[in-house]
Amino acid sequence: MLLVAALLLFDGYEVRACTSAIITGKATADGKPLMWKHRDTSAEQNRLVYSDAAKYPYIGLVNSNDSCNNEVWAGTNSTGFCIMNTASYNIRNKEDVTEGKDFEGIVMRMALECCGSLGDFEHFLDTLSRPMKVEANFAVIDAQGGAAYYETNNFGYLKADANDPMQAPHGYLIRTNFSYSGYRDEGMGYIRHETAHYLFSRQRDHSLFTPEWIFAYVSRSYYHSLLGSDLRDYDFNAPGATGYAIDQDYIPRSSSSASVVFQGVREGEPVEHTTMWTALGFPPCSVAVPAWVKGGNALPPMLLKGEDSENSPLCEKVVALKRQVFPITRGSGRRYFNWAALYHPDNSGIMQRLAPVEEELFKRSRAAMKQWGDGSWDAAAIHQFYLELDRFVMDAYRELFDL
Repeated sequence: MLLVAALLLFDGYEVRACTSAIITGKATADGKPLMWKHRDTSAEQNRLVYSDAAKYPYIGLVNSNDSCNNEVWAGTNSTGFCIMNTASYNIRNKEDVTEGKDFEGIVMRMALECCGSLGDFEHFLDTLSRPMKVEANFAVIDAQGGAAYYETNNFGYLKADANDPMQAPHGYLIRTNFSYSGYRDEGMGYIRHETAHYLFSRQRDHSLFTPEWIFAYVSRSYYHSLLGSDLRDYDFNAPGATGYAIDQDYIPRSSSSASVVFQGVREGEPVEHTTMWTALGFPPCSVAVPAWVKGGNALPPMLLKGEDSENSPLCEKVVALKRQVFPITRGSGRRYFNWAALYHPDNSGIMQRLAPVEEELFKRSRAAMKQWGDGSWDAAAIHQFYLELDRFVMDAYRELFDL
C-alpha cells in the first residue's frame, strides 16, 4: 500500500509540472522583457479567455473544462502586467498542516484583475488571508521593467529579482518545480532545470533571446541534460531502431499542454503592445499565435471555445496530432512516444512540417505590428488580423494533416 501511494504521489508531481523563465530586456534582441511558461498538467485541453469584469481587462489561459474561467494559469492585463507560475514541491513548511491547496489559478486570476505592477502584486500577496493555499513560483513582469519570481507558500514569499545582477548575472532566471528558498534536494524538475540552463547558456553565447527561439528550441527541445544527448541525433538506421523513445524528463512530454511567451514593452512604449504568444495543446504539435488585450474579446476563434465544445478548435487539432506521437495506451505504453512521428531525417515529422507555418505566423505578426505603428493600436485592425491568422492556421492543419 505504501508503494502504491508513493507511485501515485510521484505521478501527481509529474502531472502539475512546468518549466519557465524570465528574461529581462537587457538579454533580449529588441530590449523587451520575455516571460515563458511551458505548462504541464493533466488538463490536455485549454483555451484563451478575455475578461473585463474587474478593474483591469485581461487575457488568460484556462482549462477548457473550467466553464466559469475561475482559474487562470498564465495571463496579461491592460496595464502590461503578466503573470504565470510553476508548482513548487519543496517550499511548504514541514510544520504546516494546512488542509487544502492548489489555489494558484485563482490567485493569478485575482492578480490579473487588480495588479498593474510588481509592487501591486507584492501588496496583493501581503494582504491575502493566510494560509494562501499555494505552493508555487509565481513569475511576474510589468510595463515598468519589473521582472521577478515570487517563491510562495501558505504564509509568505521570497522574491528573486531578474534585474539584480547578483541573482541573475546573465539577465534571466529559470524555475521548474522546486524553489531555491525551499528544502534542499527536494521537489521536482531538476533535470529539466539543468536542460533549460544548458539551452539558455548556449544561446546567450552567440545571440540574444526572442520568442521565436524559445518556442522552436526550448519548448520543442529534446535535449536531455542528464544523458547529455539530443533525440535530434537519433540514428534511424541503427540496427533495431524503432523510432520510439522514453518519455522521461524532457521539457516537452506527454503532460505538456501549452507553451506561452509574454513579450513585454520597453520603457515609454504603450502598454497595449504587450503580446501574449500561445501554442495551445502539446507544443511540438502546435504553433504560437499572438494575442493583445487591446483587441478585447474578439480573440482568434481558434483559441476560444468552439461552437459545439468547450475546447478550442486549435487545441483539438493539436491533441489529435499528439495521439500519433503517443499511440500506445495499454500497459506502460503511455511512457513511450513515437519520435519518428515528430522528427525524421526526411523532414516528414510533425514539428518539421509545422516549422514553416510558425515562421510565417511570426513574419506576418511582426509586419502587422510594424504597420500599426508606435502609438495606440486600432482594435478593428487587430480583429481583422486575428481572422486572417485564424484562416491561415486552420487551413495549414487541414492541408498538412487532413484535420
